[in-house]
Amino acid sequence: MSNKRRHLGEILFKKGYVGKEDLIRAIKEGKTTNRRLGEILIEAGLATEDQIYEALAKQFGLDYVDLEKVDIPAEVSRLVPDELVKKHRVIPISQDNGELKIVVKDPMDLDTLDLLRFRLNMELRTCLASPTKIDNYIDNVGAAGSGGGASVGFGGDTEDYRSSIDATAAELTAAGHAIEAEIRRAQAAENEDEEGPIVRLVNLIIDEAVRMRASDIHVEPMADRVRVRYRIDGVCVERDNIPKNMQAPLMTRIKILSGMDIAERRLPQDGRIKREIDSQDIDFRVSCLPGYHGESTVLRILRPESVNIGIQAIGFESEDYERFKKIIKRPNGIFLVTGPTGSGKTTTLYSALQELNRPDKKIITAEDPVEYNIAGINQCQIRTDIGLTFESILRSMLRQAPNIILIGEIRDGIVADIAIQAALTGHLVFSTLHTNDAPSAITRLIDMGVKPFLVASSIQAIMAQRLIRTICSDCKTVDTSPDPHYLRLLNIKPDELRQHPVYKGSGCNRCQGTGFKGRIAIFEMLEMNNQLRDLAFARAPAGELRKAAVATGMKTLLSDGKIKVFKGITTPAEVSRVTQAEGLVLDE
Repeated sequence: MSNKRRHLGEILFKKGYVGKEDLIRAIKEGKTTNRRLGEILIEAGLATEDQIYEALAKQFGLDYVDLEKVDIPAEVSRLVPDELVKKHRVIPISQDNGELKIVVKDPMDLDTLDLLRFRLNMELRTCLASPTKIDNYIDNVGAAGSGGGASVGFGGDTEDYRSSIDATAAELTAAGHAIEAEIRRAQAAENEDEEGPIVRLVNLIIDEAVRMRASDIHVEPMADRVRVRYRIDGVCVERDNIPKNMQAPLMTRIKILSGMDIAERRLPQDGRIKREIDSQDIDFRVSCLPGYHGESTVLRILRPESVNIGIQAIGFESEDYERFKKIIKRPNGIFLVTGPTGSGKTTTLYSALQELNRPDKKIITAEDPVEYNIAGINQCQIRTDIGLTFESILRSMLRQAPNIILIGEIRDGIVADIAIQAALTGHLVFSTLHTNDAPSAITRLIDMGVKPFLVASSIQAIMAQRLIRTICSDCKTVDTSPDPHYLRLLNIKPDELRQHPVYKGSGCNRCQGTGFKGRIAIFEMLEMNNQLRDLAFARAPAGELRKAAVATGMKTLLSDGKIKVFKGITTPAEVSRVTQAEGLVLDE
C-alpha cells in the first residue's frame, strides 16, 4: 500500500470545495506564477481559508478545529500561561489522559513545541486551525476570558468577525500557505527521492565508510560546520566538513532511516539501519546524543562476517588457541572477557558461541543491544523501558534449562550474583567486564559485592584483549631505525632485534597512506588454579594476583604483542599504544 501524500487539490476536489475546471485553471496559474494553490483559490474566491486549512490538516494527518464551534473549559485554558499563548499563538482546547490538545498555526515549529512540552511538562497533540481565527480568538475572546479563567467560547458580533476575515484575507493567505511550505520542507527528508541532495549525501557517507572498512561513522555538529569522521582500524579519520545550514536536514534524514523520532531533540535516542551495500547486508546501530551545537550522531557498522571468521583468525597464538578451546568446552563455570569499549570482546564471545553452537546444546543470550543475529541461538534484547533488564531476563533464562548462557555485560552485583549462581548450578556462562587487565576482573567482582569464595569457585578463566592495527601487506618494509622508546616499552633487547627485524608500513593507496590495514587482537589469558583461587578467597590485590598469574604461565598483553611484532604483523609503537607500560616491569 502506498504511503504517498495526497495532493492538496485532490483533497479539495473530493470534498466538493472546488470544481474540476476551476482547480485545473488554478494549478496552471500556480505553475506559471510560481504561487501556492491555496493562495490562488482564496484570492479568486473559489475557496475559503477554512476550507484550505481543513484540507491541509487532512493532507498531513492532523485534526482540524473550527474555533467558532468549540467551547473551551476554563480549567483547560488555564493550563497554558497567557504569555505563552500570546507569544506563540497557541490555544489549548482539551486535555485527555495527560495529553494536551493544542491548536497551532504551524505544527512543524518543533522548537516552539519542545519549549511548550518543557514548560507545561505534558505531551502535546497538535491540531490545525485558520490563522485568522486563532489571532482573533487570542486578541479578542482569549484576552477577555484570560486572567480570571472563565469558560471561553466565541462571543461578540459574528458579522464583525467575518468582515475582519475578508479585510485581511490576502495577508493571512500568504501566512497560511507558508505553513504548507514549512510542512513540505520538514517532510522533504522523508519524501525525498533517491536523487535528492540530502539522500545522496547520507548514502555517500554510509557507502564510503563501509568500503573504507570503518567501524563507526561520527557526525558531529560544531559551531560553524558539521564534522564527519570515520573510525578506521580503531583510529578516527576526518573525512568531510558539511556546511552548517545542512545540519538539520542531515540529522533528520539519519533519524528517519534509523526509525527515531524526528521531533525529539532533547533526549538521547537509539535506532538501527539495515542497508545492502555491494550485495552485502549491513546493519548500523545508531546513537543520537544532544550536544551544545546540535545532536551528535554515531553509526556503528555491524558486519555479519566479523563473527564468522573463526576463533583462531581473531589472533590467538597456537598455545593460547588450544587453551581457549579447552576452557570454552567445559560444562560449567564463568568465562570472562575484559577490555575497554571497542576492543573486540563481543566478536570473541560470538566466535566462541559459533564454535559451541550445535543441535545438542541450548544457548541463550541477554544482550544490550543484540548486535548480530546467529541462527540456532536464543537471543534476548534488554529493554529497560518496560522492565526487561539483565536481572529479569537472567532469572527467567535459568528456567529455560540452557546449557550455555551469554550475558552481554556484568554491570552490577545483582547480575554478577545471578551469573555466579548459574555457573555453580551447572551452566557455562560467558560475559564481559570493563577492566584494564585480566587479574583486575577478580577484584572488580569482589568490589561489586560478590563473596570472594563464590568468585574463587565459579570463575574458570579471564581473558583480557585489545585490538591492534596490522601492517599493510602492500607497503610492508623493514624498519631500519625503530624508535628506541617503543623498543624499551616492549622490552626488546638489541640481540633480539638482530634475530627478528621489526617491520613497518611505508604508506600506500590501499591503506590510505597510514601503513596499516586491518586489525588483530592481542590477549592475556588467566586460567584459574589453586594458587589464584586462594588469593581471590583472601581478597588479594590485583597486583599480587597478576604476579602470581605471570609466574604460573600467563602471557601478558605486552608479551603477546611482542610476539606479533617479531612476526612482522604489527609495530612496537602500535602495541605500546594500546597496552599499559607497567607491564614492562612484570616482563623483566
